[in-house]
Amino acid sequence: MATGKLIVFSAPSGSGKTTIAKYLLNETDLPLDFSVSAASRSPRVGEIDGKDYYFISADEFREKVNQEAFLEWEEVYKDNFYGTLKSEIDRIWSEGKHVIFDIDVVGGLNIKKQFPEETLAIFVKPPSLQEMERRLRSRATETEEKIQMRVAKAAQEFGYAEKFDTILVNNDLEQAKQDAYQLVQKFIN
Repeated sequence: MATGKLIVFSAPSGSGKTTIAKYLLNETDLPLDFSVSAASRSPRVGEIDGKDYYFISADEFREKVNQEAFLEWEEVYKDNFYGTLKSEIDRIWSEGKHVIFDIDVVGGLNIKKQFPEETLAIFVKPPSLQEMERRLRSRATETEEKIQMRVAKAAQEFGYAEKFDTILVNNDLEQAKQDAYQLVQKFIN
């Protein structure tokens, strides 16, 4: 099987990792493809099954865990699973491309642990918890309870930042995109 590189973007919700990953995927000189994660949650408005996530039930998710179909997975909240299917990596590498992940902090570190030489793990950090909370609220996609859960989780996730290859502070989105581009281009070449 052909192998390529793995580029992991991890961060708390509202840090900008998805926006940065999408920007890189649109840069035609970078041979990247997006690893679509599996999730046991319902789609948000505008999300498409098979493009944003593979939306499956919690029971289906547990079945795939038992079949060892995941490279990594986590129960982020009760009955709310996220994971990376091994078949996604195989698909992208077989196309001669490098894999880009938009993944939670624990999942990102699990990938780095399994593929230490092939992985560039980037922790995207918002300027502050307050700014991250503001970004989450501006999405208007989550309940107050969910926002508070995500803010509390983010405070914990900041403690993992030093375990990543690099920390990309997203003070200014355009600058963060350029910094990410430089990091990825250097890593894959």
